[in-house]
Amino acid sequence: MPAPKPPAADIRIGPVRAAIWDNQTQDGQPFHTVTFSRLYKNDDGEWRDTPSFRTRDLLPLAKLADRAHSKILQLKEEARGAGEEETDAES
Repeated sequence: MPAPKPPAADIRIGPVRAAIWDNQTQDGQPFHTVTFSRLYKNDDGEWRDTPSFRTRDLLPLAKLADRAHSKILQLKEEARGAGEEETDAES
């Protein structure tokens, strides 16, 4: 089985993380999705992540969503410059 593909971009503000993923529609048109998580250390000192956020994480999460949106627009521009056509399949 092939190794999992890494995200196209990874953005963090403190413990809050956005991973931007390259995807394709069934007819091969590219689009992006974003997953958000919060990093923490468990009782054994190992790093883990969770899709749950504390109250103090919400403002950084909102700012991170804005940065992820900007990064996706940048990735689209780079794809256009490389001659790849990208649709608004994620809209």
